[in-house]
Amino acid sequence: MRDASPTPPSPAHNLRPQPGTRSDYAVFRTIGTRWMDNDAYGHVNNVVYYSWFDTAVNAYLMEQGVLDIHQGATIGLVIETQCNYFSPLAFPQTVDAGIRVSRLGGSSVRYEIGLFAQGQPLTAAKGHFVHVYVDKASRRPVALPLPLKTVLETLL
Repeated sequence: MRDASPTPPSPAHNLRPQPGTRSDYAVFRTIGTRWMDNDAYGHVNNVVYYSWFDTAVNAYLMEQGVLDIHQGATIGLVIETQCNYFSPLAFPQTVDAGIRVSRLGGSSVRYEIGLFAQGQPLTAAKGHFVHVYVDKASRRPVALPLPLKTVLETLL
């Protein structure tokens, strides 16, 4: 005789992404929202969040002297990205973008970014993207340059 009770969901089925805290991130960058960031629903449109991810990470790498978008021989290509939203952000708020590295490979890195309304303890959104570093001319993967790897290790 077959048991008629439904199979309980697995624990993984019940896991929902949860907001992060400021202590989850190694460094922060302040980003001002703009009037044009708001959409018809009165909050920042989702595509802007991905722009903030790029801005936070690439500006940090440039400030550290390990990313030269004009003369550098190595560039990072995004191969994966994802974002979870917890609370809305809207102009004229200021956003603090927290950055950390969760995985450092031979030619790739997974950056995790938390977006906080300024002064708030929990992320309004958090996500990640993966860069594969490639030769700028051939677009073939290359080992992370030592100066870049050294900077990235400080974000682990």
